Amino acid sequence: MRRLAGAVATAGLLLVAGCSPSGGTDTGSTASTTLDVSAAASLKKTFTAIADEFERQHEGVTVRISFDGSSTLANQIQQGAPADVFASADEKNMDKLGDLAVGPAVFATNTLVIVTAPGNPRGITSFADLNKPDVTTVICQSAQPCGAATETVERNTGATVDAASEEQSVSAVVTKVTTGQADAGVVYVTDARGVGDKVDTVTDPAFAAVVNSYPIATLTGARDAELASQFVDLVRGADGQRILRDAGFGAP
Repeated sequence: MRRLAGAVATAGLLLVAGCSPSGGTDTGSTASTTLDVSAAASLKKTFTAIADEFERQHEGVTVRISFDGSSTLANQIQQGAPADVFASADEKNMDKLGDLAVGPAVFATNTLVIVTAPGNPRGITSFADLNKPDVTTVICQSAQPCGAATETVERNTGATVDAASEEQSVSAVVTKVTTGQADAGVVYVTDARGVGDKVDTVTDPAFAAVVNSYPIATLTGARDAELASQFVDLVRGADGQRILRDAGFGAP
């Protein structure tokens, strides 16, 4: 059974005598292994499914995932939070880890979209419409990948969004729109798809020019580097790519 950790995991990779690197057990012994994964909030649905598949393939292994904004997770890892694998929503936050990240590789891409309340009651048709006086808009903080991408769109279009708030993660932006606290938000295509008919979506041609690349890496602090590497292989392999593609992520 997999466990979801909070923003900071409370325990590292737990190894019990008799556990093989793949999470299996030696004859006549019982063992359990926990793999800690820190993943961008926009990966919650897909990485939950990938973790389920990994556990199915690795008897005795529990994948514990911390979902949050990539910048927040990178800071936590730098401060010593236990993590075996890190999946970021941009390369900038992976680069912040320097030598702590082992062999980072891009495994998916994503683009932005505007989400509104169902029926789009404010009549938003473009990125510039987010500045209409009767529209309450929320975006991500600039330190987070979704916020940095939004800033790039602002520079490219010359339209600066006067946001009511800047959130720590893309999932927080989605929540503010789905709960009626905001009229519109700028999120990833995958997040909009994930909430279905709880939102309407609005595209803008400027979004196509701003593509976020998602890298994943094992970490030097991993308690079992081989097991961590196997998780990365699953994400980048056929099964992981199918799950990501079905959720709307682009190919790496």
